[in-house]
Amino acid sequence: MDGVTAAVAGVRATARMVARDDGRGGTALPVLESDGPLALRRTRGSGAEPRVMLVGAMSGPLGGDHFTVTADIQQGARLRVGSAAATIALPGQTKGEARYDVRLNVADGGELRWLPEQLISAGGSDLYVTTRIDLGATARLVLREEQVLGRVGEEPGRLTSRLVLRVAGRTVLDQELACGPGAPGGWDGPAVLAGHRAVGQLIVVRPEFADEPVSAQVLGEGAAVMPLAGPAALVTAVAPDARLLRRVLDAALVTLAP
Repeated sequence: MDGVTAAVAGVRATARMVARDDGRGGTALPVLESDGPLALRRTRGSGAEPRVMLVGAMSGPLGGDHFTVTADIQQGARLRVGSAAATIALPGQTKGEARYDVRLNVADGGELRWLPEQLISAGGSDLYVTTRIDLGATARLVLREEQVLGRVGEEPGRLTSRLVLRVAGRTVLDQELACGPGAPGGWDGPAVLAGHRAVGQLIVVRPEFADEPVSAQVLGEGAAVMPLAGPAALVTAVAPDARLLRRVLDAALVTLAP
């Protein structure tokens, strides 16, 4: 692909990881592949849970880019995934929409802790993010999603985020939020962000929740926990900035998944 074509089409990049039970009480990572601006690095884990960091080797996603990250956690395996820094959506040389797709699969008895840093929607950017999660009936999941609208003193770009969760083949969550210029009216009003510039979600799935569902409750100002169908709970929070948002979600995580 020559430079002109790349500028028009944007960058395509994929990162893929597979975790499996190594038969000795630990987890092996037989697949850890990435290209372009996405890089996967294994770091020191704890106990039977290895850790992988997603490292951005370039700026982006930019307009026209399409990034894809997949994780397949096989039966009995455990994995914790984070990122080395925040992801910043930036305007590109073209006005095309950028896409960032995350696909997570966790088999029965597997466990995934997906805890990346924030996604920042810089002014002039246009990004569509989709996260699709498929879990087995006895899988465990902790997933944190944090989005910051604009850098300091900056108006945000347009950010659309869809989050889909399926447990044992049943859809228990399918929601979409659009913010920024061109988004449907009311996104910044009292029923949605209420003027806040940081929004986050925490999904916790534990087999124990099937017998003892989490109770719906308010978690301080701007946050609430809701039980989902099946063994899952959703925390949604808004805050003035990323630091306060993280504090709220961390406190919720200690309560739901100590």
